[in-house]
Amino acid sequence: MRYRGVIFDLDGTLADTLADIASSMNRVLLKNGYPAHSVPDYKYMIGRGLENLVTSSLPAENRSPSVIHSCLDALLEDYRRNCLVNTRLYEGIEDLLARLQKEGVKMGVFSNKADELTRTIVHSLLPRIKFEMILGARPDQPGKPDPEGAIRISQKMGIKPENIVFIGDSDVDMIMAVKAGMLAVGALWGFRTGRELRDNGASMLLKNPGQLLEFDGWEFNTRS
Repeated sequence: MRYRGVIFDLDGTLADTLADIASSMNRVLLKNGYPAHSVPDYKYMIGRGLENLVTSSLPAENRSPSVIHSCLDALLEDYRRNCLVNTRLYEGIEDLLARLQKEGVKMGVFSNKADELTRTIVHSLLPRIKFEMILGARPDQPGKPDPEGAIRISQKMGIKPENIVFIGDSDVDMIMAVKAGMLAVGALWGFRTGRELRDNGASMLLKNPGQLLEFDGWEFNTRS
C-alpha cells in the first residue's frame, strides 16, 4: 500500500496543549466551588471533546446537565483567551510537516476540540504549513471515534482512505482510523500509552515525529 496523505490529531499529537486545558478547566472548577485536578490527571480526561472533559472533571454528584452546560460555557470563554499561553508544538513536528509538504504529501487535521479553537491553534502554531482541511468538533458532525470527519477530509484531499495515514495519541484516534479504513499510527510522545494505542488498533508506534519519515510506504512527490 502506498500512502499519499496524512491526517493528524491535534492535542497530544501536533501540540502539547495539556497545561492550557488544565489551567482553564481548573479555573472554572475552583470558581464554582469544585476541586481542581493535577495536570497529569487531565491526560485521561481529554480526547473526547470539551463536554466530556467538563463531565469527567466534575464530582460525580454534580454532573447534572445544567451544571455541565454552565461549566462548558465558562470553559469555552476562558480557553478562548488562554489556549496559546503554554501550548507548543512537539519537538520535530514542524520539521516533519515541512518535509511532508515539500514532498507533496497532502495533510489535514481532525480533532475533537471545538472547530473554532482547533483552527485558531493550528493557524497560530503552523502558519506556513498548508492543510487541505482543518476540522474540529462541529454540531453537524459526530466526533471521533466516528470516522465521518476523517472521511470528509479524505474527500477534500481527493485521496482514498486506504491511502491515508492517521496519526493520533489516544484510543479514540486509533479506533476512528481503523473504522475509516486508514493506517492507524500511534504517537508515543502524546498523552496515552503504547499499550492503549496497540490495543485499539495501532499498526505502528512512533517514538518521535521524525520516525514517520522512515516509513517506506510514502508515495512522495505526488503534487497535483
